[in-house]
Amino acid sequence: MLALTLAACGQSPQTDEPPNLRWYVFKEPSGAFAEAAWRCSAAAEGRYRIELVDLPADADQQREQLVRRLAAGDGDIDLIGMDTIWTAEFAQARWLLPWPEDQAAQVQAGRIAGPLASATYQGRLWAAPFTTNTQLLWYRTDRVSAPPTTWDEMLRVAEALGERGRIQVQGERYEGLTVFFVSLLASAGGSVLGPSGQQVSLEPGPTHKALALMRRLARSPAADPALSTSREDHTRLAFEGGGSTFMVNYTYVWPSAQANVPDIASRMGWARWPAVDADRPSRVTIGGINLGVAAHSSHPSLAFAAATCLVSEENQRIAARLGGLPPTSSALYDEPEVRRTFPFADVLRETLADAVQRPQSPLYNDISIAIARTLHPLRDIDPDRDVQRLRDAVGRALRSEGLL
Repeated sequence: MLALTLAACGQSPQTDEPPNLRWYVFKEPSGAFAEAAWRCSAAAEGRYRIELVDLPADADQQREQLVRRLAAGDGDIDLIGMDTIWTAEFAQARWLLPWPEDQAAQVQAGRIAGPLASATYQGRLWAAPFTTNTQLLWYRTDRVSAPPTTWDEMLRVAEALGERGRIQVQGERYEGLTVFFVSLLASAGGSVLGPSGQQVSLEPGPTHKALALMRRLARSPAADPALSTSREDHTRLAFEGGGSTFMVNYTYVWPSAQANVPDIASRMGWARWPAVDADRPSRVTIGGINLGVAAHSSHPSLAFAAATCLVSEENQRIAARLGGLPPTSSALYDEPEVRRTFPFADVLRETLADAVQRPQSPLYNDISIAIARTLHPLRDIDPDRDVQRLRDAVGRALRSEGLL
């Protein structure tokens, strides 16, 4: 009767079961995230258990599901596997808890500058860098004796090679096109937004130079005929098909080529992304996963402890070995196991160290759409006209004028 009375009053019997911390993150196919969750749950010795909640593979769909829940104050989310471009938006909306200073210092120590900057907004750490990635230049060593160092050089070499000299880049109207433009712009010495993130920058000189390169590539015989619909996986498949000599893409193309076309993989080289100016190193945008603690978590202290465990060097090693996901801790790039997975570890770490962030703004989603819509298709770009068109479009996005 007492039990029935308690149940009628809405009270639950006490339990010794540890709380479940729900980690919302994309379904990582190799099992690396599940392994990290299991290890940290075991190390917690009964304080908590980490439960994975799968999000879609598509980053836009991930964001859509998370934004709906977080905006509604959903307490089911404890940990968030965050795309690097969400930091400003989620922090500004107060959907995240800022990292306590003592724990922040622990997850900042030894991190590569680029990934660390992606987790920081307005001088505070809002997420812990876990995995990272960036694009490199991939090329056929049997067709060129050394990788080109600039876009101009690569275009000349590719055009001289004829049909075999195609250059694979991402040109569809989506996030990959924004990434391509931001990398070219930063490599030319420009930026989309000013230092405060609240006004348009897009300096005329660097912006004109980036747009002129995009149009030149699109109109070159070295461009893929399918450039206007090309995404990362399209470029990977085209390169694996043997008809291309150059490709800018993420590191996953290396294990893919080894598995799918070992003959081509044996003649596949890598180098830093080409420069826009011969006297200025390229700067490339980064991606990856950071871990944030949801503002409405019922167990924030435990969630910070769990996130600290999840982003540990050991779990970064596991993510690298199983999933091919590059680490965010610099020292790991010197370890033999990591270097076996990433034989290009040195150029990758160098690129990540001075990587450029996509515009850090709570309105980034609109800014990205504005850029991609203005610049697509690449062959129709008119640099003299489109510098101002781009400035106007990004300005409207910053003012939330209209639906982009």
